[in-house]
Amino acid sequence: MKTPLQLNRLATLALAVAFLMACSSSKPSAQAPGHEALLAQQGADAVLWQNASAEAYWMYRQAYQHAYLKLESNLAQAGGAGPFAVIVDIDETVLDNSPYQVEAIKQGRTFNQSTWREWTDKAEAKASPGAVEFLRFAAQQAKCEVFYITNRDIREKASTLNNLQDLGFPDADEMHLLMMDGNSDKTDRRARVRATHQVLLLVGDQLRDFDERFKDRSANNGKKVVDALADSLARYFVLLPNPMYGTWRDAIHGKGTDAEKHARMKAWFEINGY
Repeated sequence: MKTPLQLNRLATLALAVAFLMACSSSKPSAQAPGHEALLAQQGADAVLWQNASAEAYWMYRQAYQHAYLKLESNLAQAGGAGPFAVIVDIDETVLDNSPYQVEAIKQGRTFNQSTWREWTDKAEAKASPGAVEFLRFAAQQAKCEVFYITNRDIREKASTLNNLQDLGFPDADEMHLLMMDGNSDKTDRRARVRATHQVLLLVGDQLRDFDERFKDRSANNGKKVVDALADSLARYFVLLPNPMYGTWRDAIHGKGTDAEKHARMKAWFEINGY
């Protein structure tokens, strides 16, 4: 049987424990990641794959090797009715911007125009594997002019040209660089090239780099459009890998705040039974 003194000590200890527990529970808990951080985290694997994997490195080299074969075949069938042109996108096609994406993941943020402009102003993007060699072949051996049609903003022209020129890309000049000036649809810019040249090949990391009809992802995520244009794609287009961003993701995320994009991502899984 415990003495009164022991009972008093137990009571005091119980009160002390209760007080400490109350103080602990009153402290604010660590905040859950915000929607921007969650979206960034969801893209981490894709960014790491694009930036670091030997698989991505080989897929680029393999795609550009395929581009040689397509260009030579189309050149032979063209019958000398030039002048000829090759059209390429820039980002994730001839320039590798995955370091920008890696830094965004590290900082727990998504794309924004301000940090993107800081990246492009540096003009430090490396060439995508196989890109310089293929385009030099296209310009020198195949006698094709190379046109760069990009949705980089017109205000990024100087740094973009510096980057391309420093890496030794052919035709890296103002005449051959067609930037975005308010409209991301590349149809008109491609038409301007086709007005003076026979386009033998297009290369890009998005299907929209070939035809704007691929913006529509409402029917089976755009795969019906792929089937409808398969013959033209097979002959005139080389697609490069880019799981980091693009029309495929925009079709799921939509526009709006990071919270709205994250909500649509969650809804997509539910709608599709995942």
